[in-house]
Amino acid sequence: MNIRNALPNELNYIRNQRMNAYSEHAQAISEEHWKALKQAISSEADVQEGVELMVAELQGEIVGSVALFPPKSDAYEGLVGEIDYSEIRLLAVTPEARGKGVALALINECIARTKGKGYHAIGLHTADFMKSALALYERIGFERLPQYDFEPADDGVTVKAFRLAI
Repeated sequence: MNIRNALPNELNYIRNQRMNAYSEHAQAISEEHWKALKQAISSEADVQEGVELMVAELQGEIVGSVALFPPKSDAYEGLVGEIDYSEIRLLAVTPEARGKGVALALINECIARTKGKGYHAIGLHTADFMKSALALYERIGFERLPQYDFEPADDGVTVKAFRLAI
């Protein structure tokens, strides 16, 4: 597996792949929440200054991606207050590549890059309907930070904050 920075000409491909990966959750949440999630995963947030957009390749094919936001950036476009650690966002793996360690490899790369910059923590947000992601984050050792939770669609679905000391 090869983890590398995304190229500018891959942005549309990555966003389409991300939308396809997240679409499995559409039936598990309200229409309002799906609309908010679609807006978040297709926004321009992944090209803000300082954001590192990475892809995972298997046999030369992009099978996953993630955006690593620097500390004190607006990773959630106003929904979360300023946080003082890097934030993993928009992690997506194609259905065909799931179970092959792609998500873990992308997370580990985010952790390594964050550590390499001298930071001592990394965070992320997820919701209960993303069961496999939640289980992975808990296995890695991410801990809850409820003070940074938010509810993007006012529909009772809380997007939960997690943080890992590194």
